Amino acid sequence: MSAQPQPLPSLAVTDRFGPAPRRVTRQVRIGQVAVGGDAPVVVQSMTNTDTADVAGTAKQIADLWRAGSELVRITVNNPESAAAVPRIVERLAMQGVEVPIIGDFHYNGHQLLEREPACAEALAKYRINPGNVGFGKKKDLQFAQLIELAARHGKAVRIGANWGSLDQALAAQLMDENARRAQPWDAGRVLREALIRSALDSAERAVELGLPRDRIVLSAKVSGVQELIAVYRDLATRSDFALHLGLTEAGIGSKGIVGSSAALAVLLQEGIGDTIRISLTPEPGGARTQEVVVAQELLQTMGLRAFTPMVTACPGCGRTTSEFFQELAQVVQEHVRGRMPEWKITHPGAETMTLAVMGCVVNGPGESRHANIGISLPGTGEAPSAPVFVDGEKTVTLRGEHIAQEFIALIDGYVDRRYGRHPTIA
Repeated sequence: MSAQPQPLPSLAVTDRFGPAPRRVTRQVRIGQVAVGGDAPVVVQSMTNTDTADVAGTAKQIADLWRAGSELVRITVNNPESAAAVPRIVERLAMQGVEVPIIGDFHYNGHQLLEREPACAEALAKYRINPGNVGFGKKKDLQFAQLIELAARHGKAVRIGANWGSLDQALAAQLMDENARRAQPWDAGRVLREALIRSALDSAERAVELGLPRDRIVLSAKVSGVQELIAVYRDLATRSDFALHLGLTEAGIGSKGIVGSSAALAVLLQEGIGDTIRISLTPEPGGARTQEVVVAQELLQTMGLRAFTPMVTACPGCGRTTSEFFQELAQVVQEHVRGRMPEWKITHPGAETMTLAVMGCVVNGPGESRHANIGISLPGTGEAPSAPVFVDGEKTVTLRGEHIAQEFIALIDGYVDRRYGRHPTIA
């Protein structure tokens, strides 16, 4: 007699669609940018120029800002870089680049800010790593000096603990405490606790020293996806400070993109995180702005923010032997991203537009109807025509050698009509 089939295990069902409500935090003002509270998740990036190179650093900051970075961090590691900061900020202001600049300090930050008050004033926020702000007896004194300087100049501070520069004295203390537990934690959990405690204890010390709670952002970065998720879940339950997310030393190319997206998407879905950075290692000759594009696309694909029109495009198969649909999809994406700095000012709302570039009749018309503007290109053996759909309705069929230019013109016309100052499309 055959065994009776067993019922499938029941799955948890929820009516909630989309990310969890954002974790409630104190809101921090960094220049003109709000972080935490009811503000949207903010995109941050960091330069890799020698900060003492005023022209080169200002150019890269401007490039990052134009790509969509809302906060930019720079290294301030020596007297030359500290002296350059106010000149960089002045040069950016002359170019109309209004982005808050964050100074990244290690080891000697207290000296640099004290000796260069113009630098201390020009920066919008200071980033302090409690693991290497100082060592031995000097650590507490130098941390206090940095916090007092921030309070004096009215600046926000990110207290950023990092796996690679963990406070070894705190780690050793927690290891000793763990050894006395009836049921000791594993070493990984102890080190995660040391990272979290480093951030939290430093924040409380900063408050004792006079820095208001609404000027503090916390981070606790590691380079492993699961470790990062565990650390921030714990950190989020133990404070109401705004949190900066980032997988440190994420890596180059697809490895860095996938790792950062995997970790940050889980946390953002759970409502954790107020600023993000995708810490990519640029490929040789690659643009520094790629990390900004990835951060924006992560937030936009999750439905948390809109930065630029997104293009739906099929991956291609045996029905799409021509590469034209791939080329058109790339041209369209580059065109709308290139126009967004202008559209953001003259055509607000254009960033929410959806586009589709499809390669054959199977899904082409259906996907095109779902987009604000979509085109269904002919696949192998199909008639050499490309119907265009606008808000679900077929409006024109393109043919010939100038389909790309004509489709771009249709997109621009749609943006003018729908998102211009006097739109005619509902």
